[in-house]
Amino acid sequence: ETLCGLTISYGTLSTEDADMFPIFENIGLRGNITTVNPFAGYFYRDNNCVGVRFGYQHMKGELGNVDLDLGAGNDISMSLGGMALSSDSYSAAFFYRSYVGLDPKGRFGLFAELEASMTTGSTDFINRSGETEKATYSDNFRVKLGFNPGLAVYIFPNVCATVSIGLGGIQYNTVTQRDAAGNKTGSRSSSKMRFRLNIADINCGMVVHFWD
Repeated sequence: ETLCGLTISYGTLSTEDADMFPIFENIGLRGNITTVNPFAGYFYRDNNCVGVRFGYQHMKGELGNVDLDLGAGNDISMSLGGMALSSDSYSAAFFYRSYVGLDPKGRFGLFAELEASMTTGSTDFINRSGETEKATYSDNFRVKLGFNPGLAVYIFPNVCATVSIGLGGIQYNTVTQRDAAGNKTGSRSSSKMRFRLNIADINCGMVVHFWD
């Protein structure tokens, strides 16, 4: 049995979302993250699937202004603004997914997914807060082993809706920075292992099964 599918996620940030941080005031914030991931897989036995996934992510954000106020007792306050960030990335991954049914007819189920992925992309950061505009351009590379559990609901016998959420994993990142002329100005690398709920990594998808 084979399958193909598509997961899409879209999230936004705005001034209202910053109300949870009371030390910030007069915030002018807006941004969005869009992710598209087509994939295909093969069931080598019941409820066990291996496959490949490709992805594209676009992220864009602007910080018009923000005031930081830690209170009169701390005597610390500052203002920032005029910042913009834009990022595009492309990924390829191999995944293994195991399903567990929740009802006798198999219409509802949970799945656990392990994913090994490689991502490359670029990020542009512009700072207009000073007298002169400053721009930083970065080339990004990441390899990751992640864990993505989810819920599957069969709308039709061969059509399934899914919701999954990223719980972190092990990853290695490298970043190479360039100036406006394309000359390398610096680089850094990092690795980390972190498992936690990531509300920015929630994906809704649709899967179509093709029986042999």
